[in-house]
Amino acid sequence: MKKILANAYLYLLLVILYAPIAIIVIFSFTNSKTIGDWKGFSLDLYASLLTGGAQHASAISTALLNTIIIALIAASLSTILGSVAAVGIFNIKNRKVRQAIQFTNNIPMINPDIITGISLFLLFVSLGISGGFVTVILAHIAFCTPYVVLSVMPRLNRMNPNIYEAALDLGATPFQAFRKVIIPEIKPGMISGFILAFTLSIDDFAVTLFTKGSNGLETLSTYIYADARKGGLTPELRCLASIIFLTVLILLIVINRRSRKNETKTTY
Repeated sequence: MKKILANAYLYLLLVILYAPIAIIVIFSFTNSKTIGDWKGFSLDLYASLLTGGAQHASAISTALLNTIIIALIAASLSTILGSVAAVGIFNIKNRKVRQAIQFTNNIPMINPDIITGISLFLLFVSLGISGGFVTVILAHIAFCTPYVVLSVMPRLNRMNPNIYEAALDLGATPFQAFRKVIIPEIKPGMISGFILAFTLSIDDFAVTLFTKGSNGLETLSTYIYADARKGGLTPELRCLASIIFLTVLILLIVINRRSRKNETKTTY
């Protein structure tokens, strides 16, 4: 009975989590303005989204392109800055100072996004920097970098510090030892940090809203917010949500299969 109840609870939880997504996917294949009004199978919404046949479809494509560009730039720079910062924190000899810096690094992750957005907005205003593409990227780098540091630090803690010193003793320069020894050791953490930063940048709304200014820049989250305030969501957004969900699902399957293969190779 306990096993039956446990399985029933698990399946119920999965239904609650994925039923809304399933409904969005189902109604993305019908030419209807509202969910619940099935008008027969149709790919018109997908065609409109991919070809930009309607004005709002073109706006969605522009918002999506802005979101991806900002996420790629912010995630790449955050990965570089976070990895270098993690190495610097790891090499601090004073334990209390290292713990204090790690605690400071964790504050932005605990801090609510709206507080971070308001703080960065006030900072840019005080510096006389008008909101736009650059300020959004800088803001995303600011709140993504701590997550990269958190992803890289465990790899550094598991690394044998004698390997770096051995490379120096064998004639390598500090940069060569860093490139040949440190980076391969922390590479999995860097990849995880990049993926996490990329996801956080795409998902962010509050920070983007406060730092994008009034120049007409729209990301996917701010576009959906503005569209919802008009009294309803654009039907093509159902197709976009379905495509994003399918892409993430495929990436997860590929990553999990690669992880299992690596674990099998390590075991043997």
